[in-house]
Amino acid sequence: MNGQIESRLAALGTGSAHVEEKFIRGSGPGGQKINKTSSTVWLRHRPTGVEVRIQAERSQAANRELAWAELAAKLEARAQLAAQAVKQAREVERRRTRQKSYGQKIKMIEAKKHRAKHKAHRGRVSGDW
Repeated sequence: MNGQIESRLAALGTGSAHVEEKFIRGSGPGGQKINKTSSTVWLRHRPTGVEVRIQAERSQAANRELAWAELAAKLEARAQLAAQAVKQAREVERRRTRQKSYGQKIKMIEAKKHRAKHKAHRGRVSGDW
């Protein structure tokens, strides 16, 4: 794992200690080579459960670099979504609690007056049917 990926993980508040890493045999076409070597890299971030499985190259080292880069990208995307959700919730709360504009107040009062006129025309219900 190179320094750039380590710094990306550190910025997210995680590190290689939180990641489970396994080298497994691949699947698919490739014959004897794919059946004998464990070049597929499987990573799982324990706290979040995010998993990555890479079998793009024949080299275990190359697959390892790709897997770590993809894991960092997935964790960054997850953190970005969480930050967006917090920001959106804050914006919804701000809009809900902001003061009404002058035009909105006028419309609201007019609507109340209009409804009151309709209600004023209602009479008492008499009991003799």
